[in-house]
Amino acid sequence: MEHSDQKGTVEMVKDNNGLDQVLLREPRGASARVNLFGGQVSSWKNDRGEELLFMSSKAIFRPPKAIRGGIPICFPQFGSSGSLEQHGFARNKFWNIDNNPPPFPSNCYNNKAVVDLILKPAEEDFKSWPHSFEFRLRVALAHGGDLTLISRIRNTDNKPFTFSFAYHTYFCVSDISEVRIEGLETLDYLDLSQDKERFTEQSDAITFESEVDRVYLSTPTKIAILDHEKKRTFVLRKDGLPDAVVWNPWEKKAKSIADFGDEEYKHMLCVDGAAIETPITLKPGEEWKGRIELSTVPSSYCSGQLDPLRVLEGI
Repeated sequence: MEHSDQKGTVEMVKDNNGLDQVLLREPRGASARVNLFGGQVSSWKNDRGEELLFMSSKAIFRPPKAIRGGIPICFPQFGSSGSLEQHGFARNKFWNIDNNPPPFPSNCYNNKAVVDLILKPAEEDFKSWPHSFEFRLRVALAHGGDLTLISRIRNTDNKPFTFSFAYHTYFCVSDISEVRIEGLETLDYLDLSQDKERFTEQSDAITFESEVDRVYLSTPTKIAILDHEKKRTFVLRKDGLPDAVVWNPWEKKAKSIADFGDEEYKHMLCVDGAAIETPITLKPGEEWKGRIELSTVPSSYCSGQLDPLRVLEGI
């Protein structure tokens, strides 16, 4: 499969391990790679060729082992809070190209490189999760390099089912001790490192000095991640995803993760658009949609505040 127009290109390629990928490119040079294994974005580069997503140097590219980095999709379970394997099975399955994707507003994707993927349960999947579904994923790279992921999950069964969900996005940062998150202050969160105990965020912004593993609740549609050293701000916009996961394992936990380098916690930060606290229930025939859009803007510290503030205010 290869498709091109004046705005972007979509090409089937192999990664270094022989796994099928879809390579999205836009004219200025930004790119994204989407693995068919896991339906997982494994790379997102800006027009200067700088990698914006973290991928562990110890990541294992041998299915069905999940790939440590990029944007794994957690479905139908987040974490280990159910009967399934950690983070569910979507990230451990081979997806297919969706040749008949649902209609989208045509003008929204004219200037983007787009791929549509689909996941349906195989016979053996019903043993662990006995529900029939269609999971459609659209990944779009816009002119200018913004990356959008849209998930559409439809209940094709004759009975309701319930699921939780997260885009488990690994951002690449220069130095975690110089990173701050804005947009989650004053919100309640569940501390997953303390048996889901509920707290209220007291800081003006979230900074990192130790392990953080939290689910922030009733979060805004925009979150900013400031990387002081690179003078870069990631902007995460989301729809249909009320929660936001923030995770960095820090030194001790990092050493206990087999497919994660001992010092790599310094250069990564997970911030997920998610639906966890209140799982989604779909009746037969119903569909759920969850969307994230990732972008970057230049930023700097100015008296400890985000500059420009318009990133969060949407001006």
